[in-house]
Amino acid sequence: MDRLKIATVWLGGCSGCHMSLLDLDEWLFELAKVADVVYGPLVDTKEYPAAVDVCLVEGAVANTEHVELMHQIRQRTRVLVAFGDCAVTGNVTALRNPLGSAAPVLERAYLDPANLRPALPHEPGVVPPLLDRVLPLQEAVPVDFFLPGCPPPADRIKAFLQELLAGKAPHLTGANLRFG
Repeated sequence: MDRLKIATVWLGGCSGCHMSLLDLDEWLFELAKVADVVYGPLVDTKEYPAAVDVCLVEGAVANTEHVELMHQIRQRTRVLVAFGDCAVTGNVTALRNPLGSAAPVLERAYLDPANLRPALPHEPGVVPPLLDRVLPLQEAVPVDFFLPGCPPPADRIKAFLQELLAGKAPHLTGANLRFG
Protein backbone atom coordinates (compact mmCIF):
# COMPACT_ATOMS: atom_id res chain seq x y z
CA MET A 1 0.00 0.00 0.00
CA ASP A 2 1.30 3.44 -0.92
CA ARG A 3 1.83 5.95 1.84
CA LEU A 4 -0.77 8.69 2.01
CA LYS A 5 0.29 12.22 1.14
CA ILE A 6 -1.12 14.78 3.57
CA ALA A 7 -0.82 18.54 3.23
CA THR A 8 -1.83 21.43 5.44
CA VAL A 9 -2.30 25.03 4.35
CA TRP A 10 -2.58 28.22 6.38
CA LEU A 11 -4.53 31.06 4.74
CA GLY A 12 -6.15 34.03 6.54
CA GLY A 13 -6.25 32.81 10.12
CA CYS A 14 -4.31 32.63 13.36
CA SER A 15 -2.58 29.20 13.11
CA GLY A 16 -4.66 27.87 16.02
CA CYS A 17 -5.85 24.92 13.92
CA HIS A 18 -2.26 23.91 13.24
CA MET A 19 -1.50 24.22 16.95
CA SER A 20 -4.41 21.83 17.65
CA LEU A 21 -3.02 19.46 15.04
CA LEU A 22 0.27 19.45 16.95
CA ASP A 23 -1.73 18.68 20.12
CA LEU A 24 -2.22 15.18 18.69
CA ASP A 25 1.12 14.55 20.40
CA GLU A 26 2.12 10.87 20.32
CA TRP A 27 -0.60 9.98 17.79
CA LEU A 28 1.43 11.94 15.24
CA PHE A 29 3.95 9.07 15.39
CA GLU A 30 1.15 6.63 14.48
CA LEU A 31 0.12 8.92 11.63
CA ALA A 32 3.75 9.04 10.42
CA LYS A 33 3.70 5.24 10.00
CA VAL A 34 1.07 5.48 7.21
CA ALA A 35 1.36 9.03 5.85
CA ASP A 36 3.82 11.71 4.85
CA VAL A 37 3.20 15.41 5.40
CA VAL A 38 4.25 16.76 2.01
CA TYR A 39 3.31 20.43 2.33
CA GLY A 40 2.47 22.97 5.01
CA PRO A 41 3.88 25.55 7.41
CA LEU A 42 5.74 22.78 9.24
CA VAL A 43 7.39 21.47 6.06
CA ASP A 44 10.02 23.30 4.04
CA THR A 45 8.40 22.75 0.62
CA LYS A 46 7.84 25.82 -1.54
CA GLU A 47 5.64 24.31 -4.29
CA TYR A 48 2.37 22.50 -3.61
CA PRO A 49 2.95 18.93 -4.86
CA ALA A 50 0.83 16.84 -7.22
CA ALA A 51 -1.28 13.86 -6.16
CA VAL A 52 -1.96 14.89 -2.55
CA ASP A 53 -4.45 12.57 -0.86
CA VAL A 54 -5.74 14.88 1.89
CA CYS A 55 -5.28 18.60 2.47
CA LEU A 56 -6.43 20.41 5.61
CA VAL A 57 -6.87 24.12 4.84
CA GLU A 58 -6.91 26.51 7.80
CA GLY A 59 -8.11 30.08 7.40
CA ALA A 60 -10.32 32.05 5.08
CA VAL A 61 -9.58 33.16 1.52
CA ALA A 62 -8.59 36.80 2.01
CA ASN A 63 -6.37 37.82 -0.94
CA THR A 64 -5.65 37.07 -4.57
CA GLU A 65 -2.74 34.79 -3.72
CA HIS A 66 -5.08 32.63 -1.61
CA VAL A 67 -7.49 32.30 -4.56
CA GLU A 68 -4.71 31.17 -6.92
CA LEU A 69 -3.27 28.75 -4.37
CA MET A 70 -6.68 27.23 -3.63
CA HIS A 71 -7.35 26.55 -7.32
CA GLN A 72 -3.96 24.83 -7.59
CA ILE A 73 -4.60 22.83 -4.41
CA ARG A 74 -8.05 21.73 -5.56
CA GLN A 75 -6.61 20.48 -8.86
CA ARG A 76 -3.84 18.51 -7.12
CA THR A 77 -5.75 17.14 -4.12
CA ARG A 78 -8.14 14.21 -3.81
CA VAL A 79 -9.81 15.19 -0.50
CA LEU A 80 -10.02 18.85 0.52
CA VAL A 81 -11.00 19.70 4.11
CA ALA A 82 -12.10 23.11 5.40
CA PHE A 83 -10.12 22.98 8.66
CA GLY A 84 -11.54 25.18 11.43
CA ASP A 85 -14.18 27.89 11.62
CA CYS A 86 -12.30 30.47 9.50
CA ALA A 87 -12.15 28.02 6.58
CA VAL A 88 -15.74 26.88 7.16
CA THR A 89 -17.47 30.26 7.70
CA GLY A 90 -14.88 33.04 7.34
CA ASN A 91 -15.13 33.60 11.13
CA VAL A 92 -12.82 36.30 12.56
CA THR A 93 -11.03 36.91 9.25
CA ALA A 94 -14.35 37.92 7.66
CA LEU A 95 -15.15 40.57 10.30
CA ARG A 96 -14.09 43.19 7.75
CA ASN A 97 -16.77 42.10 5.26
CA PRO A 98 -19.48 44.51 6.55
CA LEU A 99 -17.16 47.40 5.58
CA GLY A 100 -18.00 46.63 1.94
CA SER A 101 -14.48 46.46 0.54
CA ALA A 102 -10.84 46.17 1.53
CA ALA A 103 -10.30 49.94 1.13
CA PRO A 104 -11.41 50.99 4.66
CA VAL A 105 -9.13 48.37 6.21
CA LEU A 106 -6.13 49.43 4.14
CA GLU A 107 -6.80 53.15 4.74
CA ARG A 108 -7.04 52.64 8.49
CA ALA A 109 -3.93 50.49 8.63
CA TYR A 110 -1.70 52.44 6.24
CA LEU A 111 -3.02 55.99 5.85
CA ASP A 112 -4.45 56.89 9.27
CA PRO A 113 -1.80 59.14 10.92
CA ALA A 114 -2.41 57.41 14.26
CA ASN A 115 -1.17 54.15 12.75
CA LEU A 116 1.79 55.46 10.76
CA ARG A 117 5.14 54.07 11.77
CA PRO A 118 8.54 54.51 10.16
CA ALA A 119 8.44 52.92 6.73
CA LEU A 120 10.09 49.55 6.34
CA PRO A 121 11.90 48.78 3.11
CA HIS A 122 9.87 46.45 0.90
CA GLU A 123 9.44 45.53 -2.72
CA PRO A 124 6.36 46.82 -4.52
CA GLY A 125 3.79 44.11 -5.12
CA VAL A 126 5.08 41.78 -2.39
CA VAL A 127 1.81 41.92 -0.47
CA PRO A 128 -0.96 40.34 -2.57
CA PRO A 129 -4.06 42.51 -3.07
CA LEU A 130 -6.82 41.90 -0.54
CA LEU A 131 -10.17 40.65 -1.78
CA ASP A 132 -13.03 43.07 -1.11
CA ARG A 133 -14.83 40.24 0.66
CA VAL A 134 -13.19 37.47 2.70
CA LEU A 135 -14.50 34.07 1.57
CA PRO A 136 -15.03 30.81 3.39
CA LEU A 137 -13.18 28.08 1.54
CA GLN A 138 -16.24 26.58 -0.21
CA GLU A 139 -16.95 29.90 -1.93
CA ALA A 140 -13.56 29.69 -3.67
CA VAL A 141 -13.34 25.96 -4.51
CA PRO A 142 -15.37 22.79 -3.93
CA VAL A 143 -14.75 21.33 -0.46
CA ASP A 144 -15.17 17.66 0.44
CA PHE A 145 -15.41 17.88 4.24
CA PHE A 146 -15.83 20.50 6.96
CA LEU A 147 -14.02 20.20 10.30
CA PRO A 148 -15.45 22.97 12.52
CA GLY A 149 -14.00 24.46 15.68
CA CYS A 150 -12.01 27.51 16.69
CA PRO A 151 -9.78 25.68 16.75
CA PRO A 152 -11.03 22.11 16.36
CA PRO A 153 -9.89 20.18 19.44
CA ALA A 154 -7.20 17.54 18.94
CA ASP A 155 -9.58 14.65 19.69
CA ARG A 156 -11.95 15.85 16.92
CA ILE A 157 -9.05 16.14 14.46
CA LYS A 158 -7.83 12.65 15.39
CA ALA A 159 -11.29 11.08 15.01
CA PHE A 160 -11.73 12.84 11.66
CA LEU A 161 -8.35 11.71 10.33
CA GLN A 162 -8.83 8.14 11.60
CA GLU A 163 -12.07 7.90 9.60
CA LEU A 164 -10.35 9.24 6.48
CA LEU A 165 -7.38 6.91 6.91
CA ALA A 166 -9.79 3.97 7.25
CA GLY A 167 -11.32 4.92 3.89
CA LYS A 168 -14.56 6.13 5.48
CA ALA A 169 -16.35 9.43 5.04
CA PRO A 170 -15.99 11.22 8.39
CA HIS A 171 -19.34 11.81 10.05
CA LEU A 172 -19.35 14.46 12.74
CA THR A 173 -22.29 14.36 15.15
CA GLY A 174 -23.42 16.05 18.36
CA ALA A 175 -20.66 17.99 20.05
CA ASN A 176 -18.42 17.42 17.02
CA LEU A 177 -20.59 19.79 14.98
CA ARG A 178 -20.20 22.67 17.42
CA PHE A 179 -18.48 25.80 16.16
CA GLY A 180 -16.08 27.79 18.33
